[in-house]
Amino acid sequence: MSVESNSPYTVFIDEAERRVAVLDQRLLPHRVEYVDLKNAQEAAEAIRDMTVRGAPLIGVTGAAGMALAADESTETGFLIEAANLLKSARPTAVNLNWAVDFMLKRLKGMEPDRRRKAAWHLAAEICEQERSMSIRLAKHAQTIIEALYLKLGRPLNILTHCNAGKLATVELGTATAGIYTAFEAGIPLTVYADETRPRLQGTLTAWELKAAGVPVCLIADNAGGELMREGGIDLVIVGADRIAANGDTANKIGTYLKALAAADNQIPFYVAAPISTFDWTAKSGGDIPIENRSGDEIRWVRGIDKHGHETEVCITDPGIATVNPGFDVTPARLITGFITDRGVFVPEDLKDLRVNSHV
Repeated sequence: MSVESNSPYTVFIDEAERRVAVLDQRLLPHRVEYVDLKNAQEAAEAIRDMTVRGAPLIGVTGAAGMALAADESTETGFLIEAANLLKSARPTAVNLNWAVDFMLKRLKGMEPDRRRKAAWHLAAEICEQERSMSIRLAKHAQTIIEALYLKLGRPLNILTHCNAGKLATVELGTATAGIYTAFEAGIPLTVYADETRPRLQGTLTAWELKAAGVPVCLIADNAGGELMREGGIDLVIVGADRIAANGDTANKIGTYLKALAAADNQIPFYVAAPISTFDWTAKSGGDIPIENRSGDEIRWVRGIDKHGHETEVCITDPGIATVNPGFDVTPARLITGFITDRGVFVPEDLKDLRVNSHV
């Protein structure tokens, strides 16, 4: 059975019908529903409220938002306003900036009467590029997994954090891409998925892996370090929302702690991300903006009650103060390597990737 056939599509961009629909990931894993986006404002809100998640998918949705904006008006000023609105929706995810800026630059370079058709073509093209990227990245990640399996000579235990799977992209994912293809190639493995508070994206990773038949175990966020200390984890692979030129990496809050535990236990820690996630204008992690989100994400959780009804419950004093950064920065010194669609690079060699990326 192909692992590529078991998850719902995350985004539809219909160039002919000028229609955009996204999977509403706020409802997963309990319901699978799609939301039609009518304009750039709705695209920005879908990004902001996490209807769509994951840096690559956010970028594709941003590109689709620019196509929707061009349907409203092809005037340069209007497109600039739409671009700024979209980019402000999730400031840490650099794929969003990249996709929106790419669209805006291309559209500004042509006559207004050509922009509407071109915008939809470009958005569909970016979507297809992300799909191809995921497949290329998977090949490089699978090589690492295969080498470790041959070295250890036993089934592998791989830990991941947040959701950097199919739901975060338009194909195989980033952190999970090589896991899917390695499993399909017959390598025995089990994935340990951190639940990833407060939005519990790790539960989505577990859901999609289980749907694909990949052995998976959902664990509490704080269990990862103990599993590593016990020798129960062989490899850590995470995704990224923005990677600075020196390799410092912003990813979902909690990633830094996993990297520290991996380093202390001599466990390889890889970051899987496409070239569009690298921000060469950011010299280090200190240049990466960290999004702070609503405290209600900590105070409230959504799920299914014992009667099978969806509900939200408050788990603390509703007036309690909170601090809720959405991301943290893992220093490059804790990262074994970067798995990209253009190969695997250690932090010291990112300068070669930068030259080859023509960015």
